[in-house]
Amino acid sequence: MDEREATEVETEEEEEEEEVKPEKWKKHYSSRHRILLVGEGDFSFSLCLARAFGSAQNLVATSLDSQGECTVLITRSKTFRFPSIAVVLSSMTGWIVCNVLSFGMVAHAEVIAKKYSNGIGNVRELEDRGCIVLFGVDAKAMSQHFFLKTQRFDRIVYNFPHVGFLYKEDSCLQIQLNKRLVKGFLANAKALVKKEGGEIHVSHKEGDPYDKWDLVKKAEKRGLVLGQAVPFSKDDYPGYANKRAHGKVPDASFPLGDCTTYKFMLKTSI
Repeated sequence: MDEREATEVETEEEEEEEEVKPEKWKKHYSSRHRILLVGEGDFSFSLCLARAFGSAQNLVATSLDSQGECTVLITRSKTFRFPSIAVVLSSMTGWIVCNVLSFGMVAHAEVIAKKYSNGIGNVRELEDRGCIVLFGVDAKAMSQHFFLKTQRFDRIVYNFPHVGFLYKEDSCLQIQLNKRLVKGFLANAKALVKKEGGEIHVSHKEGDPYDKWDLVKKAEKRGLVLGQAVPFSKDDYPGYANKRAHGKVPDASFPLGDCTTYKFMLKTSI
């Protein structure tokens, strides 16, 4: 390699270094983390992170859409690191897979629009910032999702898991259903979190009846350990709106009271 070629290589390396964006943090989350957000309501938590980072290219935001007839993976970003694809699951026809090249939203998330006043607007902004948005993702089975099972994440976040208000909040049936949800989520998150340095975050209300969910015990039984438990404050996430998601007023918020973010890790990672 002559002197001119060596100079050109050095210049290219310097340009690449200049293109590396500075790391930005929002509380526990870094712009360099690959983050999976589970059980998003109106996607306001995901959007809070995206705005703080200045980009959503490392975010995958998911929501459970149990009322729609199809689920859609949506991305319009030309710069996202993964191929832009759309996948439609019809209860009648099964999987239909098609490649798209940034043609925009493949289908409208009608359920999100009906349930949340800001849902569609938040989703569109996330897309524009480079986020992959997945509808119809069951937290209890997400490790088998066609896309998610190919990925590994630095952080997996589930804020205030809840099956919906089927019974009284302190009834045995309601508690058992919520415990089943948490158990299924933890088992699936374990399969998707990175072995080295990966963390699974669950933000959870404190006190009765939420203490009866046995969150930490459920995690330990699935090969996870509690690394840290820190107070959760909604004020740390500007724009985040916790939603009921179920019942007659899904767009309404619910009182949080004392809450904690539990950070779990794989036993092999400590």
